[in-house]
Amino acid sequence: MKTLRIALAQVNPTVGDLSGNVKKICSYIRKARTLKADIVAFPELAITGYPPEDLLLKPHFIEDNLQALDEVRAKTEDITVLVGFVDRDRGLYNAAALISDGMFVDVYHKKHLPNYGVFDEYRYFKPGTRYPVYNLGGVLFGVNICEDIWHEKGPAKIQALSGAEIIININASPYHAGKLMIREDLLSTRARECSASIIYVNMVGGQDELVFDGGSLAVDRNGDIIGGGRQFREEMIVVDVKVQSDAGKISYRNKKERNALLKDDEYIENIEISSARKKGLKPVVRQRKFIQMSEDEEVYNALLLGTRDYVYKNGFRNVVIGMSGGIDSALVTTIAVDALGRENVHGLFMPSKFTSTESYEDAYAHAKNIGIEIVTMPIDSILKGYLKILSEPFKGMQPDITEENLQARIRGNMLMAFSNKFGWLVLTTGNKSEMSVGYATLYGDMAGGFAVIKDVPKTMVYKLCRWRNDREGRDLIPQRILWKEPTAELKQDQRDTDTLPPYPVLDPILKAYVEEDRSFEEIIKMECDIECVQKVIRMIDHAEYKRRQAPPGIKITPRAFGKDRRFPITNKYRSC
Repeated sequence: MKTLRIALAQVNPTVGDLSGNVKKICSYIRKARTLKADIVAFPELAITGYPPEDLLLKPHFIEDNLQALDEVRAKTEDITVLVGFVDRDRGLYNAAALISDGMFVDVYHKKHLPNYGVFDEYRYFKPGTRYPVYNLGGVLFGVNICEDIWHEKGPAKIQALSGAEIIININASPYHAGKLMIREDLLSTRARECSASIIYVNMVGGQDELVFDGGSLAVDRNGDIIGGGRQFREEMIVVDVKVQSDAGKISYRNKKERNALLKDDEYIENIEISSARKKGLKPVVRQRKFIQMSEDEEVYNALLLGTRDYVYKNGFRNVVIGMSGGIDSALVTTIAVDALGRENVHGLFMPSKFTSTESYEDAYAHAKNIGIEIVTMPIDSILKGYLKILSEPFKGMQPDITEENLQARIRGNMLMAFSNKFGWLVLTTGNKSEMSVGYATLYGDMAGGFAVIKDVPKTMVYKLCRWRNDREGRDLIPQRILWKEPTAELKQDQRDTDTLPPYPVLDPILKAYVEEDRSFEEIIKMECDIECVQKVIRMIDHAEYKRRQAPPGIKITPRAFGKDRRFPITNKYRSC
C-alpha cells in the first residue's frame, strides 16, 4: 500500500488579477510544502480567474497569463503543482499545467467544454484529445477539468482503465442551492465506476453574478468521503490517499474497454514525474467532519460571499440601500452588514405621503438592531415639483401608474446622488418574484449597482429572514416586517396582491415556467388557476425588456435571469 499526500487549494482568485492570483497561488504552495504534500492542486483557470469571458479574445491577455504561469513554475521547488491556466497552441485551451520541482511536466487540455446555462466555453476553447496518466514515485494518477468528471465514459474512466488509481479534477463549478449534494452523489458514483479515488478541488468566491462555493471533496475508490472543504471560504484541505502497490498493471479486458472509448484522434500518454513522493514522517493532518449546511444557511452564505466579493473586487468599500421598512430591504441590509461591516453600510429612508408610520418605525428599529446609520429624506416636495411641471401636458388625465413610478424614480435619483457624492455602491432590493413579472420601476427601485436578491424568490426571502433571526437568537429583523402584508406604498392602501397573486401561489408558477421550462398546459395540471397562470406567464414574457436593464445579481437557483435564461425582447411567440 502506498500513500500520496494531496493538498486541495480552495482559493478565491479574481478575474484578470494575474499578479494577485499568482501571489495567492504561491502562498498556498508554500503552505502545502510545509505540510509535506506531494501534490498541491488549484482550481480551474486559477491563473486568470473564472470565467475570463472576452478577455480571452485579447492576445496580450493570453501572453500575460503564460508569463504568470512561469512565475508560478519558479516557486515549485520540492513539490508537484497542478494549476489551471489558458494554453495556446493553434487555438486556446482550458488547461491544467503539471509542474514539478521547477520544471513543466505536462499540460492537460479540457476535453468536455460546457456550453449551456452560464457556460460558453465553445466560444473560446478547443477540446483536448489526449488522456495523460502520470507516475509519481510508483503512484499513477490522472488529471482532468470540471465538466470532464460529469461524463460517465469520459476522461476519468479512460485514465482509470489506463492504470490511474487517483483522479484529480480541478473545478470552477458555480453554486446553486443543493449543488453540493449533487456533486457528492456524482463523485461517489464516478469513484465506484472507475475504482479510483477522486480528488475534486473547487474554486471559491464571487464573480459578477456567479458564486463559487468551494466545498472541495476527496472520495475513495469505494465512494466514501475521506476529506472535504468548507463552503464559501478560502482554505486548504490535505488528504492522504492510499493506493494499491501494483499500480500500472492493466488487464487485457481494461485495455480493450479503454480503447473502445477512444475516438480516432484521441490517445493515452504515460508520463513519469522525476520528483519522488516524499517519504518519512509527515505532519499530522486532522480531518474535519464533513458537514452539510441547511438550504437556508447555504443560500444566505452564498449571498454574503457574492456581495462581499462584488463590492470589494470592484474597488468599493461602502454601500447605500433604500430602506423602506419592508422585508426585501431588510434582508439586503442585513446581508450587507454581515458581508461588509456595519460601518460600511448606509441606509436612506425616503417617505412620501403614502408611507405608513409602521414603515418608519420598522426601518428605524431594524437599523438600530443592526447598528447602522439611517437618514430620512422625504420626497413629497420633489414629487410636487414634478407634478407641477407635468400638470399642463397631463391636464384632464387621471393619476395612474405614472405618478406611482415618479416616486420610485425620485428615490432612485436620491440613492444615486449619495452614490456619486460619497462613492458608495447602491444595492437594489428587488427579489426574483418581482423581477420575473416586472413588478419594479425602471430607473427607480431597479436603479443601482448590484442586485443582491435578484435571484431569490419572495417566499425564500421570508425563510432567509427567519433563519437569520434564529441564528442571532433575537429579532434582528423586527417581527412586524415578517408578518405585515407586502406593499410598495406608492398609492393609498396599496398591496402587492392588488397586482400579483399571493407569493405562495406566484412562486411555484414562476419556478415551473422560468426554471423548469414547463408549458402552460403542464402548469395548470399543478392545480393552478387557469386565469392566474395566463396572467403570470404574460407578465413574465412582457417584462423581458426590464430585466435586460437590471443590474447584475447573485445566482442561487438552477436557472437565473441573465446568463442562464436569455430570451429575446422582441418576441411574438406566446405560451398561452
